[in-house]
Amino acid sequence: MSAFVALLQRDLMLALRRKSEVLSGVFFFVVVASLFPLAIGPNFKILRLIAPGILWVGALLASMLVLARLFEADYRDGSLEQMCLSPHTLGVLVSAKILAHWFLCGLPLVLLSPVLALQFDLAADAMAVLALTLLIGTPVLSLIGSIGAALTLGVRGGGVLLSLLVLPLFVPVLVFGAGAVEAQAAGLGAQAHVSILLAMLVPALVFSPWACSVALKIALE
Repeated sequence: MSAFVALLQRDLMLALRRKSEVLSGVFFFVVVASLFPLAIGPNFKILRLIAPGILWVGALLASMLVLARLFEADYRDGSLEQMCLSPHTLGVLVSAKILAHWFLCGLPLVLLSPVLALQFDLAADAMAVLALTLLIGTPVLSLIGSIGAALTLGVRGGGVLLSLLVLPLFVPVLVFGAGAVEAQAAGLGAQAHVSILLAMLVPALVFSPWACSVALKIALE
């Protein structure tokens, strides 16, 4: 756990020194969520209808913006090789990097989502469900995306290949995340959708660090 905490602190400190990379995803999310109400106008019926999809698509794309750089810096300066040679389990170290990625890219989206949802005239209970689904769904995006980032590490045109690999896997999270907000806004309740998101999160927490470790070892060979 000492290695886990140390690597988590290291990644957070390095990211804070490169604030432009951290803020790019958050800025993209804010811009996407703000442009649609301006383009559609004050038609609140339409805005409430499209709000879940727009906000979830914006969060998904914002998370993808920095996925390609998840392991790139460590790969270039040799830190990744040292992690593989260290006595600590590589899966634990990878988990620290994934958690740092979520703290920097996923958590700000969760915190900003209720504020941006005000532009779409969402009800308070729908905004709460939106924040809850993002709190559950964005870690799934980081966990699945880390596997794609490891598989495309060091590959020319890896960003495009990464998008092709992970976007189909992100679709279920998008569908059930946006569907939960829509169901809550329609008065049907979001418990089923939230349960499915939790069912996605649990196996992702278990298997993603292991799969990512295997992919990183292959990339370094």
